[in-house]
Amino acid sequence: MIFLQLFWEFLKTGLFAVGGGLATLPFLKAITHKYPWFTANDLMDMVAVSESTPGPMGVNSATYAGFHAAGLPGALTATFSLVLPSVIIIILVSRALDRFRSSSLVQNGFYGLRPASAGLIFGAMFTVFAGSLLHLDLWSGPESLLSVLNYRAILLFLVLSVAIRKLPKVHPIVFIGVGALAGIIFQF
Repeated sequence: MIFLQLFWEFLKTGLFAVGGGLATLPFLKAITHKYPWFTANDLMDMVAVSESTPGPMGVNSATYAGFHAAGLPGALTATFSLVLPSVIIIILVSRALDRFRSSSLVQNGFYGLRPASAGLIFGAMFTVFAGSLLHLDLWSGPESLLSVLNYRAILLFLVLSVAIRKLPKVHPIVFIGVGALAGIIFQF
């Protein structure tokens, strides 16, 4: 039963997560509320691992989540079902696009997908920011605002943001390594 559930949930994610890997986050967050496969905290770890490893983030996240839920067969099921809609859609679109490329309906549809994708990515970004820079579990009202802030993580975020802008020739893996090392040393 778990493999059918994995297949269905990640098939829906792959079908509707328009905009790439970060657009899968709202779907993955919904899965945390529906199934015991992984927690919201695990989701933040999945994002960190997925962004730090080669390959598309959505595929990495599906593989991680599937493995966490049901081992290697779960990883294969989740990954396959996530990419299946894209493969089918790309085949269909590539066959039809040449015939309908000049259609105003097609062009308007593509223009409409852009803000939808941007909204999904922005929502995912907000989720990652909140989960990484805040201790949301400590929120008990406006008077607890200062206790919610993860000062170490915010400081690391600001330092790395400035460093990335000032040192554009430094490979991103260096910044990932610095972040991991800071997490180990300062125990975020």
